[in-house]
Amino acid sequence: MGISRRLLFTAGSGVLGVAVLSACSADEDSPAAAPTAGAASEEEATGPLTWKRVDLSFVSAYLLIRGSTAAIVDLGTGGSAEAIGEGLTAAGSSFSAVRHVVMTHKHDDHAGGLGGVEPLATNAKFYTGEADVVSISSTKDLIGLKDDDDVFGLRIVGTPGHTAGHISVFDPDTGTLVAGDALRTTTDGLVGPDPQYSEDMATAGASMKKLAGLDVRTILPGHGAPLTSNAGAALKKLAASG
Repeated sequence: MGISRRLLFTAGSGVLGVAVLSACSADEDSPAAAPTAGAASEEEATGPLTWKRVDLSFVSAYLLIRGSTAAIVDLGTGGSAEAIGEGLTAAGSSFSAVRHVVMTHKHDDHAGGLGGVEPLATNAKFYTGEADVVSISSTKDLIGLKDDDDVFGLRIVGTPGHTAGHISVFDPDTGTLVAGDALRTTTDGLVGPDPQYSEDMATAGASMKKLAGLDVRTILPGHGAPLTSNAGAALKKLAASG
């Protein structure tokens, strides 16, 4: 089955959004044995963060860029590498500039694109939450991340519930939160993870309350459009309702 893609570009508040529309025709495994997190050089983490969204139809990948280097958070399903590469090009970057690839959790719509991205992002380290490492097949050592780790000047926030190892990525300077499936946006506004695909909704609710304690100004969810206006207030309201 062939897949064709075209890129749409929108700009707002100094941020370029990249939407990729697709149309189809007709105990060594322990995270402790993996490399340690927080290995980004000071040079890599210098400068303001900008973000770009790669809209992969029903799920998103996000490109986080500081100066001439980049990180990718989430990889979509298998076959998403081309669209992510197009997004990097549109953002004035490339796979060679990517130093960090973070998967918020083990599900195939967020980690399924790993096989296609690994051979392209040859300068990158690859990460996911500690408890999800053993569930993701990789040709490279996956680095297990935990709460308060630092990658690329970004704070890792442990947000279990959707999966045991689910993590979110937060930039304290800009208040940008890449939430994976810990949060979604729908026609009803900001909501939590889908109970149908979540392992522990009580724990997921506690994770939402934890996120609400951060100074969040922008929410970049795995599913749904980014929330760039009144994001912190919406998150606090959601956490209080749970």
